[in-house]
Amino acid sequence: MAIFKGAGVAIATPFKENGEVNYEEFGRLIEFQIENGTDAIIVCGTTGEAATMTEEEHMDVVKYCIDKVAKRVPVIAGTGSNCTETAIKLSKLAESYGADALLCVTPYYNKATQGGLVAHFSAIADAVNIPIILYNVPSRTGCNILPETAVKLCKEKKNIVAIKDATGNMSQTIKMMQLADGCIDLYSGDDDQIVPLMSVGGLGVISVLANVAPAQTHEICQKCLEGDYETARKLQFKAYPLVKALFSEVNPIPVKSALKMIGFAAGPLRLPLTEMEPENCAKLKEEMKKFGLI
Repeated sequence: MAIFKGAGVAIATPFKENGEVNYEEFGRLIEFQIENGTDAIIVCGTTGEAATMTEEEHMDVVKYCIDKVAKRVPVIAGTGSNCTETAIKLSKLAESYGADALLCVTPYYNKATQGGLVAHFSAIADAVNIPIILYNVPSRTGCNILPETAVKLCKEKKNIVAIKDATGNMSQTIKMMQLADGCIDLYSGDDDQIVPLMSVGGLGVISVLANVAPAQTHEICQKCLEGDYETARKLQFKAYPLVKALFSEVNPIPVKSALKMIGFAAGPLRLPLTEMEPENCAKLKEEMKKFGLI
């Protein structure tokens, strides 16, 4: 059974002006997501700024999210690391807190060979019992899970069940799905490619857009799941300008600005991320208005 089908939000983490996690506002954001049809919540991923959290903060945010959601939708905890032992530690803690699944990114900076990736993800899988979604985002990590490697992992480890594909490489994705023959659940990692990836067997998206447009992102996925690709395509095209504005600077800089525009105290970003450039922010605001969000 799939972990989820539809739109999973890669949820942002609100901070107070002093840099601490704003749990009250985080709770508001979680409730907003659930009320507007989000199908799953992915906590402490890239959008959640986990890279600038201490391990203690990271896991406190994961636990808060799990407890707040209270099984109303699946919660998927980001527990990846470029240190295998750290990834195992975080994954075991998330499992003990009640996470429904884990999102594990490829090792970044130190990278890995394909054999190293198999060993890394296998070690994590052997340490936990809950499902794992591989996260393939070579543009950030400098490390690519090749189709053969993804299929090998899913066939050899029963709890490695899915992949978040943010490669932007449809040829690679199609090859992977052809080789997988049904053993991999596919989620788009790019909001501008929801419909293309779902058309080749994807079950949904792990989305930045859903932070500010959860109902609309859910609808794109739902239409694909219903086989109504004509409507889904129109919805994807309508969202495209806003998606581009949300990625006019590195994620999550624009989406935190967008959250502020719809009334959330998203707070500052942690260095080395800085506030959005005024001209990009103005364009984002324009697209938010056109999309009917403000």
